[in-house]
Amino acid sequence: MINFTTKMLKGAVAATALVSATAQIASAEVLTMSSWVPPTHFIHTDFLVPFTERVAEVTEGRVTVTILPAPLASPPQHWELARNGVADITWGNFTYEPERFVSMWFAEFPNAGTNAEAQSRALWQTYETFLADNAAFDGVKLLGVGMFGGGQLHHGSEAVTSPDDVANVKFRMGGPIQEQLLTSLGAIPVAAPATKAYEMLESGVIDGSLHTMESVVNFRLEDSLTNHTIFPNGFYDATFFVIMNGAKWDGLSDEDKAAIEGIIGEELSAAWGQNFDKQNPAAVEKLSAAGHDIVEASPELIAAVDTIYGEMVADWVEAAKAAGVADPEAMLAFYNDTYNSLAGE
Repeated sequence: MINFTTKMLKGAVAATALVSATAQIASAEVLTMSSWVPPTHFIHTDFLVPFTERVAEVTEGRVTVTILPAPLASPPQHWELARNGVADITWGNFTYEPERFVSMWFAEFPNAGTNAEAQSRALWQTYETFLADNAAFDGVKLLGVGMFGGGQLHHGSEAVTSPDDVANVKFRMGGPIQEQLLTSLGAIPVAAPATKAYEMLESGVIDGSLHTMESVVNFRLEDSLTNHTIFPNGFYDATFFVIMNGAKWDGLSDEDKAAIEGIIGEELSAAWGQNFDKQNPAAVEKLSAAGHDIVEASPELIAAVDTIYGEMVADWVEAAKAAGVADPEAMLAFYNDTYNSLAGE
């Protein structure tokens, strides 16, 4: 009788535990994430997937994130996807909505740096200090920001080192900052996403393209772009976001919000940069081994870009003030000082 009773009690306890676990799973908050890179891309495998795993870990399974098998819209629409709640979490490029994010232009100018982790951490600190209350960011919870360690000039068949080498050359570019930079140098900018670069190069629509070094490899352009011009402080950059629908964030429990706060912000931004800091040197090594021509921009070309940079900053200061930034010069100085401090650590 005792054994029978003991077995009954054990069974009841096990059943209760099973019911409790099942109830916990059923009540878990499942968040959807829309991503627009293929599942083989390092942003997916080395950044997004680890982030989803960390969310489940720190919330003890109460909140999980499911990356959808296909993006819900084109890359430029991913801010609105999250803001409107079509997807709970998205990531994307601030560059795709330049008029909304005038405040972020400064980080895409030349000379923004080549240490992606330091850049991304500096950009997060700049956002928190100067932009957290800016109306452009209303409706979402900003989870992290990122930069990619300096974009460079790439050509399909010729070395590009001087201002004369750039003039009248057709380069694919991705945003207004890059367009202004190329136009000021006398080049012919052709707007298109990086995913279109291969077919445009193969068809002769463009002569070259603007990318990070890793992008040449990860977008499989190494056979089409064999000449690479390096600017020591970066020719241009791009700014990225990871965001969550604001109402969805507010609907999480205080416990889960506190847990997730511990893995987002500067920590998530740093993780973004760390991935690019691994990818860019690996790409340089691969391209060098393949016999590619990798050269530094001439002092004359760097000086020409520096002159254009000064003009871009002056124009941006006025535009940023109109976009609600109280002191753009102070914000830019803060970013530069923070980046230099972090890059020197």
